Amino acid sequence: MTTQTLPNAPDLRKGFPRSPNESLGHYVLLPRIIDKCRATVAGTAGEYKFNCPLDRQFFDFTGVDADAFKTEVANGKSDQELVAWVEKNAKVKTPEEIRSWSYEQRWRRPGAEMAHHFEEMRETIAPDNYRIETWFQLLDADEKRF
Repeated sequence: MTTQTLPNAPDLRKGFPRSPNESLGHYVLLPRIIDKCRATVAGTAGEYKFNCPLDRQFFDFTGVDADAFKTEVANGKSDQELVAWVEKNAKVKTPEEIRSWSYEQRWRRPGAEMAHHFEEMRETIAPDNYRIETWFQLLDADEKRF
């Protein structure tokens, strides 16, 4: 895979992407996806994967093609330019639908099939924090945000 220099690419080998709770254009996950994509393009993603199942939640909801998004990131677009590009290329969504989707994502808990895996991860990441109940909370705990 070829890498390129992106001045705004984070080095995720040394730090974390933005929290999944952060939003741009009312879309949660988008700032995190941008960070992971920039780092992927720059070759500094470390263990982070762009277009992982969590990212797919965003791409499936918006209908935005992940490869097309990556091309826009590689072209050096700013956060605000990327939001505008997403808004232009997303399936038509009202602000209410976007906010509702974002709310659901923030409070998404593991389903029955993932409950055991989630609990094992929680016990490893934050063994004394039984208040971690959502995927976003688990990620934030793993990345030392609380």
